[in-house]
Amino acid sequence: MGTRTEERKGKMTVAEAGRKGGEKTASTHGREFYEEIGRKGGEKVSMERGPEFYSEIGSKGGQKVRKLIQEGKEHEGE
Repeated sequence: MGTRTEERKGKMTVAEAGRKGGEKTASTHGREFYEEIGRKGGEKVSMERGPEFYSEIGSKGGQKVRKLIQEGKEHEGE
């Protein structure tokens, strides 16, 4: 048997069913639906984790970018 996304339920893979469900949701609800659930999710995370969380993930992202830039510069110098 393959990976979890390749498991078959009837004649359709789990991945195929998920894709079809996502397409149906998008066609029936539209962009506003996704904007609203994204806004609600962001508000919930903000309330639960606070500004420190965003500061920490921003710092981690900045460190990663600096590392990638440095690696790119080192690669150019070879």
